[in-house]
Amino acid sequence: MVEKVTATETAIAFLEQLKEKHGPLMFHQSGGCCDGSSPMCYPAGEFLVGESDILLGTIASTPFYMSKVQYEYWKHTQIIVDVVEGRGGMFSVEGPEGKRFLTRSRVFTDEERAAL
Repeated sequence: MVEKVTATETAIAFLEQLKEKHGPLMFHQSGGCCDGSSPMCYPAGEFLVGESDILLGTIASTPFYMSKVQYEYWKHTQIIVDVVEGRGGMFSVEGPEGKRFLTRSRVFTDEERAAL
């Protein structure tokens, strides 16, 4: 099965640490400027998703949503969530930890696109 969203092992390990501290979490990537261009991590239910958002999949049992408009730009790629040192979005739960999530991607192969 082809996954639309996945994460590096480092990001998954960090996400698990955050879940121990904050409980169930969720990701949302809006594609807006500044903070919105990075995947934002919130306590589950704190960010309300709506009809303009789609669920791309889960990372370590954590749902990952993206705005439909932004997904149109990313639909030909697999989204890979990673974590790096540095300050991220001020509303994202990883902010105080001195790390931030970021999105990497790779273009789907012809076979993967056909499977989707």
